[in-house]
Amino acid sequence: MLETILAISGKPGLYKLVTRGRQSIIVETLDEQKKRMPAFAKDKIISLADIAMYTDDEEKPLKLVLKSILDKEEGKEVAMDIKKASGKELREYFAQILPDFDRDRVHDNDIRKLIQWYNIIVRNNIDFSEDLKEEEEESGN
Repeated sequence: MLETILAISGKPGLYKLVTRGRQSIIVETLDEQKKRMPAFAKDKIISLADIAMYTDDEEKPLKLVLKSILDKEEGKEVAMDIKKASGKELREYFAQILPDFDRDRVHDNDIRKLIQWYNIIVRNNIDFSEDLKEEEEESGN
């Protein structure tokens, strides 16, 4: 499911892949408006399934980080006001989610964006459990 959820550089929020065209894709905003629009290769489009967070040892797939937040928040949105939260508050919260995150390469804005994305996913009842099963099969667990 996370393969069809997209982030577009320079545009806020998340988008759902609707269809592919010849030179573009059609995406739909994951908000109340559900606005559809074309996105082009120049827009730097990335699937959430292709994103990972830096840790001290390796990169951890975003789906596992999202699962950690889901478990911590018991399936609810993160209550923290990410716009008003200080860098210290963000990092303390994120350390509960991913204790070994690379403190030099993960910036406050990365944590803000991750929490914002998590809240959008929860608000839209997006089930990424299949993505987690695939990850477990790949890692041999």
